[in-house]
Amino acid sequence: MAAWSDGFWSSSDGLRLHYRDYAGDSSRAPILCIPGLTRNARDFEGVAERLAGSRRVLCLDLRGRGQSEPCKDSARYVPATYAEDIERLLAELALDRFVAFGTSLGGLLTMVLALANRERLAGALLNDIGPVLESRGLETIRSYVGKSQTWPTWLHAARALCEAQQDRYPDWQLEDWLIYAKRVCKLTPNGRIVFDYDMRIAEPFKVPGSETGFDLWPAFHALAGRPSLVLRGEFSDLLSAATVDRMVAENPDMEAVTIPRVGHVPTLDEPEAQAAIDRLLARVDG
Repeated sequence: MAAWSDGFWSSSDGLRLHYRDYAGDSSRAPILCIPGLTRNARDFEGVAERLAGSRRVLCLDLRGRGQSEPCKDSARYVPATYAEDIERLLAELALDRFVAFGTSLGGLLTMVLALANRERLAGALLNDIGPVLESRGLETIRSYVGKSQTWPTWLHAARALCEAQQDRYPDWQLEDWLIYAKRVCKLTPNGRIVFDYDMRIAEPFKVPGSETGFDLWPAFHALAGRPSLVLRGEFSDLLSAATVDRMVAENPDMEAVTIPRVGHVPTLDEPEAQAAIDRLLARVDG
């Protein structure tokens, strides 16, 4: 298992935010891993451990997730605030060139960062996300986000996640669900297993039309001229094949890869995802 160090930075409203820092070749553009709505830095354990050493990998906990402090005001759990937090980290670490790996919400933030300053972006991976969010997928997310659950053991948590999400990962075995459970959940001081995020992140998200607040196509177009990759789970209900076709048509620098027998979202540990990531990084390194 690759070693990492814990890093922290401060938000404009005084929150202590956390990231994992996997050391690597400083001559190469580092990778900035931005997780999905209910995910955290551990979501990228597999890809970070595989790439660590060859380049620096930074895996973020957005506010209210993992080891990052929760908001005092739940209305600030919105993309604009997350992007502002990331900008402060980039400034603190003096990262003027990086590759962004964005899963779901993290992919939206990747596009927002590109729109703000595309010159610093060495490459981008959008994991099961694009400028069009399918309503069916949004309703699925709204149906579970912010609903607190608790389990007595990791095995109970893994089995519950399997029961709820088996349609996304139909080929997973119990071992896979245990790995997943330990990425998205945490052990509380009283010995119970719970989801590792502030349940209040759901409050602004559950307002229809609040997912981004603006047209994402201009942000997507900011990726033009940069090596980029979009991954789509074969069973995804959030990113359609038609949207991927349009993305590739409008950005000739983007490769599209479908990850078979996976829904929203691919883990980035699938062989097809690993091969696509390696091709992306080879293009970044030129």
